[in-house]
Amino acid sequence: MKIASIIVDVPAMQTDKTYDYLIPDKWCDIVVPGMRVVVPFGPRKVQGFVISLSKKAEVNKLKEIDSLLDLTPALNEELLHIGKWLTEKTLCFTISALQAMLPSAMRAKYEKEIRLLDPSKRSELNPAIKFSFEKQDVISWEEASEHDLLHIYQKDIKKGLLEVVYNVKNRSNKKTMKQVHLQLSMEDTNQIIEELPASAKRQKEVLQYFLVNNKPIFLKDLLQEVSVTDSTIRTMVKKGYLREKNVEVYRDPYADKSFGQTSPMPLTTEQQKAITPILSSIEDVIHKVFLMYGVTGSGKTEVYMQAIDTVLKKGKEAIVLVPEIALTPQMVNRFKGRFGSRVAVMHSGLGIGEKYDEWRKIYRKEVSVVVGARSAIFAPFENLGIIIIDEEHESSYKQEDNPRYHARDVAIFRGQLHNAPVILGSATPTLESFARASKNVYELITLKERVNNRALPSVEIVDMREELRNGNRSMFSSLLFEKLTARLERKEQSVLFLNKRGHSSFIMCRDCGYVANCPHCDISLTYHRSHHSLKCHYCGYETYMPTTCNECGSEHIRFFGTGTQKVEEELAKVLPEARVIRMDVDTTSRKGAHEKLLREFGDRKADILLGTQMIAKGLDFPNVTLVGVLTADTMLNLPDFRSSEKTFQLLTQVSGRAGRHELPGEVVIQSYTPEHYSIELASHHNYDGFYQSEMRIRKAHAYPPFYYLALVTVTHPELTKTVDVAEKIAIYLRKSLSNQSIILGPVTSPIARINNRYRYQCMIKYKNEPNLNRILKGILDRYQREIAQNSLTLSIDLNPYIMM
Repeated sequence: MKIASIIVDVPAMQTDKTYDYLIPDKWCDIVVPGMRVVVPFGPRKVQGFVISLSKKAEVNKLKEIDSLLDLTPALNEELLHIGKWLTEKTLCFTISALQAMLPSAMRAKYEKEIRLLDPSKRSELNPAIKFSFEKQDVISWEEASEHDLLHIYQKDIKKGLLEVVYNVKNRSNKKTMKQVHLQLSMEDTNQIIEELPASAKRQKEVLQYFLVNNKPIFLKDLLQEVSVTDSTIRTMVKKGYLREKNVEVYRDPYADKSFGQTSPMPLTTEQQKAITPILSSIEDVIHKVFLMYGVTGSGKTEVYMQAIDTVLKKGKEAIVLVPEIALTPQMVNRFKGRFGSRVAVMHSGLGIGEKYDEWRKIYRKEVSVVVGARSAIFAPFENLGIIIIDEEHESSYKQEDNPRYHARDVAIFRGQLHNAPVILGSATPTLESFARASKNVYELITLKERVNNRALPSVEIVDMREELRNGNRSMFSSLLFEKLTARLERKEQSVLFLNKRGHSSFIMCRDCGYVANCPHCDISLTYHRSHHSLKCHYCGYETYMPTTCNECGSEHIRFFGTGTQKVEEELAKVLPEARVIRMDVDTTSRKGAHEKLLREFGDRKADILLGTQMIAKGLDFPNVTLVGVLTADTMLNLPDFRSSEKTFQLLTQVSGRAGRHELPGEVVIQSYTPEHYSIELASHHNYDGFYQSEMRIRKAHAYPPFYYLALVTVTHPELTKTVDVAEKIAIYLRKSLSNQSIILGPVTSPIARINNRYRYQCMIKYKNEPNLNRILKGILDRYQREIAQNSLTLSIDLNPYIMM
């Protein structure tokens, strides 16, 4: 008797534990931890993950596993271990942690098939199952399960003869292409060539092609090779000369691109000094965390690639994380150019099917480097040699819903498990990371020089209040306008950065002060010119643009604030000859749009690239000599203790886009608060000065890195209930935690209502609370019934990045 302990796919407090199920005898040798199975759970059947196996059960009467979803474990031992750690670290359900590590194609509704990997090896299949593949290369899972032979299929999967493929219903099917096979023997082929009439010249050519190349070929390739049409092939299929069949191919988002092979560049003295400790950590198989603090353009990527090269030569694997918005084609080109087909790329721009195919390449050990956004940290590698997090200060590395993990924490945890170095790279590291490096928790590596000793761009700050006083009502200061005009004359390119999207921030009546708000959220609606509509960026509510004020009927209803669309219009007025490419969420929502726009800009089909956050990182264009920041203050006014830090980081990153090659760069920062230390210090590229100033403020107000934070947010459709629960939680926390901890609140969240649910929050600032997780779990336990009824939600974030 063999028993499997299973976590079922029912994300609730009561079911967040393993349940024992009997493994039917026919599957005793198949089931291993990490596999997904279907089990009876109450009146229904649900999916579950096998966590462990045992010989004896605590309960006498056990239900049996109903069916298998995998023949090879979807999660390896290490990922199961990480799942357990995530559950404790982020207070999520175990099932949420396990699901987060799989590509979404495996989380959807799916149909499964078993496929013969190489038809030429048909004869090597186990005789018991060979008959299934006599006339076909793919059989359905149901067909394979019928004869209780799954254990034999599993053995042939391990031998590399078969594989299991998931076809996602309605969401993403396998991509197939027509392949053409010769149905005749060589003798028959020769004979038919002789017998065919002269008019069948094309058919003869096709048969002659197969005589020389006796192997299957994709239809589209055959049509090109022999210069024939579809109808010729169809005729030959009807005659029985050829056979057509659909074959699955990987969806490779980069298939139609050629990546010029690049070779390692000679390192500068500074880069050599930086890579030495990393290489010795790889050599000695010791886990260390390195903080690579290097100015923009100092050649961090080259150091990463040479370290990865060393790891690959040792037969190990590498994970490189880059922020979602910096996953530009440029970054992919660099890695694909250096490591070719050994690289898998994972990011949100890929379709569900493409992501699944990239994941399978990793799972099947066909690649040894993964370049991807946050979730790529869970790549199913088993022999990791290095993990790199580029732009480690980016807030997109933090997942904002369950499991609320930070990719940096997972990277360090995996690095420890594999004794592998972890590199955190940034020109503007987070204060937490830099503080750890100054305390020798991380090892600091510094790159202060740009490659080829190019100067950092010169930065000028323009006080927009002065511009207004001088009668300039335009969104471009006279200095920026002058510099843009000069660039157009010299045929150089400029980048204009605005920290928001949409046309205008909000609409307001100039007579009575009425502002159009979302009826479901306490936030003003944003005007989008393309559809002439008002949208809520929180719940998605959309309405038409009013012509008169809803309160007083006045026609003086105007737009306030500045969006990318509005800047584009203004540019067209003041610089009609300038060719502008706009990049924001609206223009890049279609697949491949991001890449297409950047390629056009790289090919110099535009003079100005205007965009939001997505253009601030990772771009490297030789002809860009001017960067203009239109509104440097937007972030400073957010209710977030990190707002100064985020402003400093963003301005430094954007400035780094200028003058990266031969031509010197200039930066113009427009601000209404030019005296603010984050703007002032960013203009001098002075990270150390910023670090000192900001640390003093953080210490005075008890914020990280001097304290840890936890944020408890309560939401409910009724305001009184929200306040009541939040107050009870605050009282309980004050009673349970030590008096060294600071509990703030409960207070209304900065956005008090989203989607008709009121929001209140409590913040905990603490230095050492060993029982904190247990206490917070107790709170979730206490309200689990109301949470299960969906009337109440309690979210607990142990390392909040967004305070809204």
